[in-house]
Amino acid sequence: MTDQAKPAIQFENVSRHFGEVKAVDQANIEIRDGEFFSLLGPSGSGKTTCLRMIAGFDKPTSGRIFLYGQDVSDLPPFERSVNTVFQDYALFPHMNVGDNIAYGLMVKGVPKSERTERVDEMLDLVQLAGYRDRKPAQLSGGQRQRVALARALINHPKVLLLDEPLGALDLKLRQQMQVELKAIQQRVGITFIFVTHDQEEALTMSDRIALFNQGHIEQVGSPSEIYEHPASAFVAGFVGTSNLIGGELAQRVTGKKSTFSIRPEKIHMEMDESANVPSDSYSADGIVRDVVYLGLLTRYFVELDGGGELVVIEQNLKTTSMDVLKIKGQRARLHWKEEHTHEVGG
Repeated sequence: MTDQAKPAIQFENVSRHFGEVKAVDQANIEIRDGEFFSLLGPSGSGKTTCLRMIAGFDKPTSGRIFLYGQDVSDLPPFERSVNTVFQDYALFPHMNVGDNIAYGLMVKGVPKSERTERVDEMLDLVQLAGYRDRKPAQLSGGQRQRVALARALINHPKVLLLDEPLGALDLKLRQQMQVELKAIQQRVGITFIFVTHDQEEALTMSDRIALFNQGHIEQVGSPSEIYEHPASAFVAGFVGTSNLIGGELAQRVTGKKSTFSIRPEKIHMEMDESANVPSDSYSADGIVRDVVYLGLLTRYFVELDGGGELVVIEQNLKTTSMDVLKIKGQRARLHWKEEHTHEVGG
């Protein structure tokens, strides 16, 4: 079996305990060759610990980690064909951009002529041609992030690990770098494993996502699978905004007492309570308790008759802030397609 036919990374019942704390507990993951794979979750959920174990900075308490079929559980970091890009970039301030990028090649004794050629390739890849002689202090945050990326890629690792590398950037630059990072990954064609607590980052860039919660993996799937078909209430609440319907409210609306999720943008809101509801839809009536105007869209909080609340999100295609704010306190009928209501676990 060729390397490309094997999983890039495989976790086999991997746990990492720190005393009584189970940072990672019985994790099983299979990351495909050439995939952009994100480890997503809140702080302390185990995602960074998994990344550190792949890099070799931490060893599993139990279980095994494979890199393209090779058991690397006990291998030191320098014997693994992986490189890491950190949030703080870890650039050498006294070195210029070219020397920072070439550092790994210099340590390996690669001749200067080859180093120069490969640095030029990397500068082109990360769109920093002409920046070779600048020092890190002369660069913006986004440019420093690109230098760190080029330095990690110049050694041609089989897997690139990225530990919240966009966390220090402002919102607009972070969104721009999400697109650029995904484009670079597609050009170089190697496996990227990306750690983030930001669900928008994970949804934007990933081929697949593993969502962590308290050391456990709640769900692995494509962005659309995780968003549209959350496997648990935790997934529904963490990835995007979701309404959870359970107990008596679920019984009243759906006829079942199970817990369901419904995304706010899937709900239609009619200000006419006599409005017809399609036969393939659920419905509920209530009063618009609050309105939050966000420019691109508006968020409505609707207090339902008989108890419970649903959040509705609508794009402001024709309305202004004055239009939507007038809706506060009015009665409304909500309806959504049955197919958009998904039963979730606890």
